Amino acid sequence: MKIPMYQVDAFANKLFTGNPAAVCVLESWLDDEVLQAIAAENNLAETAFFTANSDGSYHLRWFTPSFEIPLCGHATLATAFVLLHYCGHREATIRFHTKSGELVVHRDGDRLLMDFPAYDTEAAVLTDVIVEALGGRPREFLRSGINYYAIYDQGQVRSLKPNYTLILDIMRGTDIIGFVPTARAKDYDFVSRYFAPEEGTNVTEDPVTGSTHSVLVPLWAKRLGKNRLHAYQASERGGELFCEYREMNGLKRTFIGGHVQPYLKGFIKV
Repeated sequence: MKIPMYQVDAFANKLFTGNPAAVCVLESWLDDEVLQAIAAENNLAETAFFTANSDGSYHLRWFTPSFEIPLCGHATLATAFVLLHYCGHREATIRFHTKSGELVVHRDGDRLLMDFPAYDTEAAVLTDVIVEALGGRPREFLRSGINYYAIYDQGQVRSLKPNYTLILDIMRGTDIIGFVPTARAKDYDFVSRYFAPEEGTNVTEDPVTGSTHSVLVPLWAKRLGKNRLHAYQASERGGELFCEYREMNGLKRTFIGGHVQPYLKGFIKV
């Protein structure tokens, strides 16, 4: 069986920046073991798989090299780009059915804009081991869902040198999959990084993470008193995100936008 596959850089203003993701176009779903094996073979942070539904929407799933995840922003952006540029999708809006519910991506000029839920944070317990693992003591330590969020002063986030062995030890046996240091910034409204190592892989720091911004955007919108936010993820590759926080009819939503650069297209044989 030949499966069309594309690799693109999401949240990238130019090639070789942003976050690379693979996107596989399926006519029907394969066994989960096969999907996981493809993601492991690709050895990217995430591989997206989608099928078309009869109503014009799509069913979308994401796999790391080790396991399936419930939400992935950059691979959602990547999938929308593939649909618009290679799969004949003509509407300005794309609807995905996922394990996190319905996700919507809009064409916004030369960018793509994701409509995600907005999530709150709660205080978390900061230990000396966590401080050592992160490489510096944050001013605040929070949790939302499967990630910890650490608030630092300006300039600290870029200089952090995490201990990934310690981070893996802390996460082992818990449902936590990553740590997100963040701070206000001079050139952007805020910056962040995402330390999310996986045992047995070369995955350590995620280059640019859409899903964490469903927490970061409402957090910084409230603290900065503004709804439109320009964010930067300060990884080695780096990436810009153009975001907005909205409260509509009692619902809280995060809009996360960026550019996508194509890198590779072809087929895999399974």
